[in-house]
Order: sequence, then C-alpha cells, then structure tokens
Amino acid sequence: MAVPIPIDRADLEFDNGSFDSYGFAAEALSSRAALAAVIDHTLLKPEATRVEIVNLCDQAIEYRFACVMVNPMWAATAVARLSGSGIPVGVAIGSTLGASLVSTLRHEAAALARLGVREMDMVMPIGQLKSGNHHAVQHTIHAAAVVAHHHGAVLKVILETALLSMEEKLRGAEIAIQAATDFIKTSSGFASTGATAADVALIRGVAGGRCGVKASDGIRTLADVKAMLEAGANRIGSSASVAIVRELERDRD
Repeated sequence: MAVPIPIDRADLEFDNGSFDSYGFAAEALSSRAALAAVIDHTLLKPEATRVEIVNLCDQAIEYRFACVMVNPMWAATAVARLSGSGIPVGVAIGSTLGASLVSTLRHEAAALARLGVREMDMVMPIGQLKSGNHHAVQHTIHAAAVVAHHHGAVLKVILETALLSMEEKLRGAEIAIQAATDFIKTSSGFASTGATAADVALIRGVAGGRCGVKASDGIRTLADVKAMLEAGANRIGSSASVAIVRELERDRD
C-alpha cells in the first residue's frame, strides 16, 4: 500500500472574515512557482491512459502544481508516481451527476484515502437542492466531509453552477459551508458551461473567509486564471496548466 502524503489542513483553513481577492491574485501571479501552487493539474477524460496519467504526474513534479486530479481508477498509479514529491493526489468521488448514494460516497472516500488520496471533489446532490430538500444536501456533503477529514483529506464540493439559479447557487454554497466543506467548486467539467468570474465572485461573497473557492472548467489561458483569481478563487482546476504557467513565463520575459 502506498504511504499517504500528509496534508496539514490548518494550511487550508480560513477565518470568518473577508478574503482579499486582489491581494491573493497579485501574489499568485507574481511567479511561475506561485501560480503553479494554486492550480490543480487535471486529467479526467474517460479515455485517459496510464501513460497520460504518468505524464501528468511528472509535469506536476516539474512545475510543482497544487494537486494532481485524476479519476478513481488511476488513484493508486498517481499516488505511486508522486510518492515522496509532496504533491497530493486528488480524485472526484461519486457520480459526476451528483446522484450517488451517501453510502457510496463514504465507501469510495474511505477506499481512496487508504490508497493515499488527499483531496476529494464531489458534486453536491443537485436534484435534492432543486427539490428544496436542503437537509438531504447537507447530510450528504457532511457524510463525505467526515470521512475525508478523518483521513486528513480535503473535501471540495462542486455546485455545478450551469444547472443552478441564482438563489440555488447562494443556498448551495451556504449549505456546503455548513456541512464542513474545505472548498466550494464551480463546475465538474461535464455540464454545458464551466466557471465564470461572476459565479466565482458570487460564491466568494457567500464564503467570505470561511472556506476556499475553486474555479474549474473552461480555464485555458493566463487571462482566464487572472479573472478567476481576482473574482475570489484561491484554487484553479485546469487541464491546460502547463500552457498557462508557460504563458506567465513568456509575459514576464
């Protein structure tokens, strides 16, 4: 069994005050290393091969990305490849539809944690949110958070903003915070549209300094990243991570 990479969750905790989006963005965009440190290097295509996953991990080691995000079947491969690097492996747990049983989420989170996964992204139960069953939404998220935190892992809850009304985005973000998520994430990458600066700002407005905000899906350029960071994101999910970091290097040169 792979040796888990320890994560100090205290480094990811926020107070209840405000979040300085512009200050954070300026720091993150100040150097290649600072930018890479806020990007989740992502490959979630169903057709991704082992060679591609290994290459993803090698790139993460070279650029020092915040995390490598893969599908569950590649968790052990990624953990083994990143062993000793200090870079955590992240995995999407449950259905990308936000329709998994609570027991499924718990079991998968525990199984992946035992493999060494230290960041977990889940889609909130969208249908329950739209049905007004807020207790079920909070219970589902909290169940996953308890397992993740027990194993020293971080939980990110995906709102899937493309499918929600303004009221549902606001309500969903608050429920996720009350259920002990570490991050609220905009999108899974499997809906009709992805992150927008407006949605990131909306989520940060709810979260304040209580949790992190991850912008993901459709973020392919340095300008995209800058817009998301200035809107309030403190983590970016992208499959174009290397190109984005190289763009910053060219701009600085």
